[in-house]
Amino acid sequence: MAGIRTGLYSDGKKLNQEKMEIIPAIDIIEGKCVRLSKGDYTQKTVYNENPLEVAKSFEDAGLKRLHLVDLDGAKAGEVKNWKVLEQIAGKTGLQIDFSGGISSHESLAITFNSGAAYAAIGSVAVKNETLLSDWFSAYGVEKFILGADVLDEKIQIKGWTVATDINIIDFIKNYASKGVQQFFCTDISKDGLLQGSSNDLYKKILDRVEGISLIASGGVSSIQDLETLKEVGCSGAIVGKAIYENRISLEDLKQFN
Repeated sequence: MAGIRTGLYSDGKKLNQEKMEIIPAIDIIEGKCVRLSKGDYTQKTVYNENPLEVAKSFEDAGLKRLHLVDLDGAKAGEVKNWKVLEQIAGKTGLQIDFSGGISSHESLAITFNSGAAYAAIGSVAVKNETLLSDWFSAYGVEKFILGADVLDEKIQIKGWTVATDINIIDFIKNYASKGVQQFFCTDISKDGLLQGSSNDLYKKILDRVEGISLIASGGVSSIQDLETLKEVGCSGAIVGKAIYENRISLEDLKQFN
């Protein structure tokens, strides 16, 4: 899903930007579809006890991808809700990126064997670059999306519970140099609040790191937010709570298909 940013050819003509892809999110705790506010596990809302039903509604609306997050796995450091992944992958045609608790060869194998198209990696990319390089060699770098959960431009890991001193731009630059093309970035201060996305942060990343596909995540509350992210140059946008709270309808999203 390589994105093309708006820019100019040498003769001054404008480049055509590919459509920004909408990627609905399903966050899982104890097998149920939930959303958190600002990454706080105590601020949990259960939206549906049947994630497959939710996934099928996205597919019926013409969406092609799904961002599936195992929040139990993220907190525990090992994949927990792989059966949900297996069920959705087996009963829909959605291209799924799966994250949460992928921390070992075994958990990565479970992720791909359960039907994920991509493994979305966060904590390992921060803590164990050698292990991640091994995974790139084993599966191909194109099978990985690197996710960064960010507060004040510094990455947080383990389901947003552990702070680091690693700057998001330095992190992306490092892995882009190793061939990773897809990155998603969640601003924890925006996530689940429906107060708009971190457009300045995404613009700063795209200005500083060329040749990547940046997927926005967190804070999307309206179609206008999505239009702005497209203008900024994001190749995709993860949308969660705005759908569940009926701020954005699945019909609205068809214009981005």
